[in-house]
Amino acid sequence: MGSRRGPLKSAVPSNVVSPVRRCSRTACGRPAVATLTYVYADSTAVLGPLATYAEPHCYDLCAEHSERLTAPRGWEVVRLLDSSAPARPSGDDLEALANAVREAARPPERNTEGGGARTADPREVARRGHLRVLRSPEN
Repeated sequence: MGSRRGPLKSAVPSNVVSPVRRCSRTACGRPAVATLTYVYADSTAVLGPLATYAEPHCYDLCAEHSERLTAPRGWEVVRLLDSSAPARPSGDDLEALANAVREAARPPERNTEGGGARTADPREVARRGHLRVLRSPEN
């Protein structure tokens, strides 16, 4: 004789297991964004991006607790950058941008030998890739 019951269902819905990892700090339910690991031999606390899976000797921290993290006296805190986070521009980036603008503003070298003659717009002053600089209609 077959059972009249359907598939086995839990009488109490489970909200205990969440796909989002939470901060390890007591009474903090915010989502974790960083993982803290202690290296006792070096007296170092390493705070890095959220680990791919939870480990018993690591602590997941939310953004607020990771920013406020302090280490015991005599310990060093090492903060590893998250490679997926957008990087802030550096002085080298600004210099590279300035060099690119200078290069684009430089007039093209004219090749007088008949090798690359194109029929161009007579208003065209310069060309850089797909961009063109045109004379003003008043000139």
